[in-house]
Amino acid sequence: MLPIDEALRRLHEFNAGTREPSNKDAELAEEREYQKLQEQEREAEELRCPSLKVIPRFFAPKNSPIDESNSLKPKVLREARTLLWQRKSNEELFDEEDLHRIVALLKEHARERQNDIGSPHGFSPVKSNEVIDYAGFTIMREELVLKGARFRQLFTASTFLKIWQLSRPRDKSGCIPIAHFVAFVVRKARRVETRMQLSYYDALGRGYLREKDMENFIFELIPTLPQLNSLQEEFYPFYVFTAVRKFFFFLDPKRTGRIHMPDLLSSPHLMELYELRQEQPMEPAEAAANWFSMQSALKVYGAYLELDVDQNGMLSKTELSRYGHGMLTDVFIDRVFEEYQTYRDGETGEREMDYKTFLDFVLAMENKSSRQALQYFWKIIDIHHQGYIDGFVINYFFRAIVRMLQTKKFDVASIDDVKDEIFDMVKASKLGVISLQDLTNCRQGGVVLSMLVDAAAFWRYDNRESLMMDPEDDDIEI
Repeated sequence: MLPIDEALRRLHEFNAGTREPSNKDAELAEEREYQKLQEQEREAEELRCPSLKVIPRFFAPKNSPIDESNSLKPKVLREARTLLWQRKSNEELFDEEDLHRIVALLKEHARERQNDIGSPHGFSPVKSNEVIDYAGFTIMREELVLKGARFRQLFTASTFLKIWQLSRPRDKSGCIPIAHFVAFVVRKARRVETRMQLSYYDALGRGYLREKDMENFIFELIPTLPQLNSLQEEFYPFYVFTAVRKFFFFLDPKRTGRIHMPDLLSSPHLMELYELRQEQPMEPAEAAANWFSMQSALKVYGAYLELDVDQNGMLSKTELSRYGHGMLTDVFIDRVFEEYQTYRDGETGEREMDYKTFLDFVLAMENKSSRQALQYFWKIIDIHHQGYIDGFVINYFFRAIVRMLQTKKFDVASIDDVKDEIFDMVKASKLGVISLQDLTNCRQGGVVLSMLVDAAAFWRYDNRESLMMDPEDDDIEI
C-alpha cells in the first residue's frame, strides 16, 4: 500500500493541467450521476417485474419506519439536506447588505421626495411620497441581477402590479410607493429564511414536520427569542409541549401527526410565535393574548398543576371538572374522557388525562368558534357517531345544565324552549337535525356548544340582556 504522501503526489501529477470545474459543471455532473442511478433502479425493477416495461407503476408502498437513533440513512439524508440548503441560502437569501443596496437604488430612482417617515424594520429612511415607476423598477432589476440571480425573484411584473393594486390611494401614473416595496422585500426575505430554517428539521425530507420535528425546532428556537430570555431551563420541555400543541391543534385537525410546510409557513400561528423576536418587553395585555409568550405558557401550566389536586401529574374527571368556573357538566366531562386519549391509573383503575391532552382541551375551550374547535367538540357531542345531532342529543346534554343550575337555585328555561332556540340559531339545512357543517356555517357554533356543556356560559347567555344593563353582574359567583 502506497504512503498517503506518495498517493497524493501521484494524484496531483495525474490531474496536472486539468481545469478546476465550475459550479455549473459540478451541478451537471451531479445531475448526470443522479440520472444514472435512476436508470439503474428502473432497470433493476423491470428485471424483478417485467410488466413494468409496458405498465407504469401507479402505486408505491410506504417505506417502513426508520430507526433514527442508530440508522445511518436518516443521518446521511439530513447531512445532504443541510448541504443543499446551504447552497440554496447562498443563492436565495438576502442579507442586510442586499437590503440596504435595494433601498439605495430605490431612492436613486424615486420621485416626489418630501415628508420623511421611517421605513419598515429600521432600514434607511424612506419618504412617504417617494414612488417608482415600472421603467425605474426594471432598470433596478438589471443592475441588481448583475450582483446575483436571487434579486430576479423580487423584480417581477406581477409583484409590481400587486403592490400597485394594494396601494391606497393608487398612483394614477402607475407608480408604486417604495416604502411598500421595501416592506415586501423584508417579508419575502424573512419567509425564505424561515422556509430554509424549517426544512432543516424535516428529518424525513418529505415536506412536512412530525411532532418530534416540531419539538426539536421549538426547543432550539427558544434561546434565540428575546421574550423568553428569563424562561427557566427546567421549564423548557413543558414550554415546548405547550407551543407545539397549538400548531398541531390548528394545522393538523385530522390528527395525522404531521404539518405540511406550506401550511406552516402561511400560518398566523408561526407569525405569533415570531412576535417573541422583538427586543422590547411585551405589554401585559399583549403577552396574555399571545399563546407562545412566557406568561401565557406559565399560566396554562400553572392551571394544570392547580387542577392536579393529588399531584400525580395527571387529571382525573373530578379534577378536570374544576376547570374555569367549575361549571362544566359531568356529561360533558365523561364524553371528553371517552373520546380523547387518556391513561389508566395503576392503583385506582380510573382514566386520567395527561398534559398534552389537557392542552388540546384548553385550546378548544378558548377558541370555541374556530373550525378546529368545532371539530374537537363535534366528536364529543355526536354521541352516536352518525354525523348529526338531533333533539334527543340536545336534551341529553342540556338536562345536565339544568341539574347543575338548579343546585345553585337558579331558574332555568325549559328544555324545549332552549332546543327550539338552538335550531333557530343554527338554521340547519335539514329539518330536525344539525350537522357539523351547519354549526360552522351559522357562525354561532361556539355559542351553541357553550350552551350545551358549560352551565356558567349558558347562564350568561340566558341573562345577556340584563348583563348588558349591568356588566358588573357578569362576575357573579355561580
